[in-house]
Amino acid sequence: MDLTAVALLATTVWGALFVRDTIMLLAEPGQKVESSGQGLAEDLGNAGDAASNVPFVGDVLKKPLQSAADASTGFADAGASFQETVTQVADVAITALVVVLVLLILVLWLPLRLFWMRRSMIVRRLADAPGGADLLALRALTGPPAVLVKLPTPPGGFADAWRRGDQEAIITLSAAALAHTGLLP
Repeated sequence: MDLTAVALLATTVWGALFVRDTIMLLAEPGQKVESSGQGLAEDLGNAGDAASNVPFVGDVLKKPLQSAADASTGFADAGASFQETVTQVADVAITALVVVLVLLILVLWLPLRLFWMRRSMIVRRLADAPGGADLLALRALTGPPAVLVKLPTPPGGFADAWRRGDQEAIITLSAAALAHTGLLP
């Protein structure tokens, strides 16, 4: 059961990372817009610089090219902003998935684990108490029949051996009761 919980937690984290990677694919258009905007801004800036060398009208030609270069920088900024937004959405998604699913797993697993721990402590105390093996043997006799089927049956049956105080049968039944609880004898 513990290994199942650990496996579910690992699968949850892996799945959340997969979802994040999938969401991050949406950032690719933003990367392209940013790259294209930066390239266009650089090319228009260079064209404006070259146009400024034209005699008499160089400054007039440079202004629209520089304005277009500035606008292209805005496209690059928009692409970067889009990437940031996608990253934030991916981070929120992974956080929400991990937190919700881990809490769900813990809410389902932890009470069962705590219940088992409490029950096993009680059974262990019972086994260590005087006459505890006898009580555990009785518990095995009154518990699920599948536990008894796996054991070698003494002459006259388990109930008769227990009533007679047969120590070998009591030890065998006590061990079966402990094993049924998940404890070693």
